[in-house]
Amino acid sequence: MSEIKTEKKYIETVGRRKTSVARVRLTPSTKSSFKINDKTIEDYFKIAEQRAIVLAAISEMKLEQKFEVTVVVKGGGVNSQAEAIRHAIARALITFDLTLRKDLKKAGYLKRDPRAKERRKFGLKKARKAPQWSKR
Repeated sequence: MSEIKTEKKYIETVGRRKTSVARVRLTPSTKSSFKINDKTIEDYFKIAEQRAIVLAAISEMKLEQKFEVTVVVKGGGVNSQAEAIRHAIARALITFDLTLRKDLKKAGYLKRDPRAKERRKFGLKKARKAPQWSKR
């Protein structure tokens, strides 16, 4: 049989938040680059706060200049996409170095935030809002 390569070229993980799903590829590199849906991070996330959310896991572990990050993100709003990307990056960093797990877990980046919009129920106007009740 042919030789089996044990060394991976990149780390791929999935992060989720509400209805957003982010697939992240971390490739070890000498210079840092960040592509989200074939756009730069500045073009995709116009607001600095959202960029900070995305970069939080990498910057807190002081690994900014070690990776080339490629992201494919779908669904949800811009804010939930940012949090989904952060979740995926945190998962990828654990695969890269297991010693980072404790710090990432303490920061809360490994928890998939389960909050999502509650579904509308029959007979109600919204998830819980009932029509006005009248006695007669």
